[in-house]
Amino acid sequence: MRNRATIAALFVAIALAGAPAHACIRMVPVKLADIEYADVVVVGRIGHYEIIGDADHIGSYAKFDMLVEEVLLGNAAQEISVTWDNSTFTLPKTMASGPFLIALREPGSEMPPLRSSGTIFPGPKSDLLTLLQAPCSSPFMFASGSESAKAIRQMLHR
Repeated sequence: MRNRATIAALFVAIALAGAPAHACIRMVPVKLADIEYADVVVVGRIGHYEIIGDADHIGSYAKFDMLVEEVLLGNAAQEISVTWDNSTFTLPKTMASGPFLIALREPGSEMPPLRSSGTIFPGPKSDLLTLLQAPCSSPFMFASGSESAKAIRQMLHR
């Protein structure tokens, strides 16, 4: 019986070794109330999007510049650099320019809680703002005219 468990574990390990780095067993819906974990919320356009490392493996992350059109929370310069360490799914190879409403965290600030089974790997060591994303959920990046963006604006004005 013990050999069967060992063999099964070996097959699972081999199957996962060649797979892209997906750290979550299941996705959970984004909770807009997690905006409370944001240090900065801006509306703007994305430029100079690039993936640092191999997009399909652990440790890779995206970096992009944001031309800020409006600051809704915190302080931000007219142009900011942002990292996105997406442990939930593979990073997109390209990004539309927007405009987007995005929520950001300062380096070292508190992350929203894990609401699903998953493993969270450390993000890039950086002094840049990081896109807010609860583990196993979608990032806080919404088209600026979307219902989610409108709801976040209302939450921030309370």
